[in-house]
Amino acid sequence: MAEFKSDFLRTLQERGFIHQISDEAGLDSLFAKETVTAYIGFDPTAPSLHAGSLIQIMMLHWLQATGHRAVSLMGGGTGMVGDPSFKEESRQLMTVDTIESNIASIKRVFSNYLTYGEGPKDALMINNAEWLRSLNYLEFLRDVGRHFSVNRMLSFDSVKTRLDREQSLSFLEFNYMILQAYDFVELAKRYDCRLQMGGSDQWGNIVNGIDLGHRMGTPQLFALTSPLLTTSSGAKMGKSASGAVWLNADLLSAYDFWQYWRNTEDADVSRFLKLYTTLPMDEIARLSALAGSEINEVKKIIATEVTAILHGREAAELAAETARKTFEEGGLSENLPSVAVPASELDAGIGLLSLIVRAGLAGSNGEARRHVQGGAVRINDQAISDERKVIGSGEVTADGVIKLSLGKKKHILIRPAA
Repeated sequence: MAEFKSDFLRTLQERGFIHQISDEAGLDSLFAKETVTAYIGFDPTAPSLHAGSLIQIMMLHWLQATGHRAVSLMGGGTGMVGDPSFKEESRQLMTVDTIESNIASIKRVFSNYLTYGEGPKDALMINNAEWLRSLNYLEFLRDVGRHFSVNRMLSFDSVKTRLDREQSLSFLEFNYMILQAYDFVELAKRYDCRLQMGGSDQWGNIVNGIDLGHRMGTPQLFALTSPLLTTSSGAKMGKSASGAVWLNADLLSAYDFWQYWRNTEDADVSRFLKLYTTLPMDEIARLSALAGSEINEVKKIIATEVTAILHGREAAELAAETARKTFEEGGLSENLPSVAVPASELDAGIGLLSLIVRAGLAGSNGEARRHVQGGAVRINDQAISDERKVIGSGEVTADGVIKLSLGKKKHILIRPAA
């Protein structure tokens, strides 16, 4: 790969963000001589993005940090269709109300990574519903649809995969790539946006936008994709054994988020320091060279740095201290995640399996039973092997809580409530 002149591409290259660029020399030259506006689209399929989206958000962060204008595009229009890329079946269609609610919830995270405002280098939060929901279908077909070759669209890997497996691909989904391409053209016209970034699975969709822009008279547009990341063991980024690693604090606590990064695999330490923290490269080189027991200290640094960007330094350090007290001192920290249970229910007694599910440590009684049979469940640090055990107010400790543990790293405080 080329030696880049521009700070942005050089930063992305040395930190491992670059998979493909449509025209390396042209894009590097553009970044070196002017303030560039670039965007990444985010689909509002849930009330929160998860850790799998962090690589994209960090790309926008570095774009702004190197003096350029970042656009986080919310898919209020495209969300009504759903991106079919590499999905095995059609997405469930969402109502407009659900889409708007999800966007409002997702937006809360971005200001931790980007500075929004009216200045020339301030980030913009834009919703593609602005231009997509009011489109006239016949005009759109005539002005935009005529530039697309169905033969070429059928050749894209995301479409071919579905067709090769003989899985249905609806006409609605087939239109998604046209709408995404049109987004790029609209952003180019309205905001002088010259670059679209995304994961490597979006390459075909982004190149579509470049081609459409060329046919519709925009300046030259560019594509830049990041590698699709998995952990060294092959697990998908943003997914843990207990579900999605959400970015919104109301869906996943700062402590649980910290724990996810603390459990980074040894082989991923250097890569994750570069991608997910803002530590200087010389510091990352120093930390990456550590080995043996010191690597666990580096994982704590990763966890604290990543959590500090999202939840704030105070919350990150509190999570680190909570983990230290819980694991290293064997103590009980008041800052562990907690679940309130009416005192009257505890007086009457609650089945152990029901309590495990209620605390979010299992998705069903069957899963909870397997945890108990496997010896993974403890109450107040005492192993419990009886799946029929009833937990009551007698288990409430002098600290006024019941400590429910699954394995060595998941602890929930059960708090009696009035």
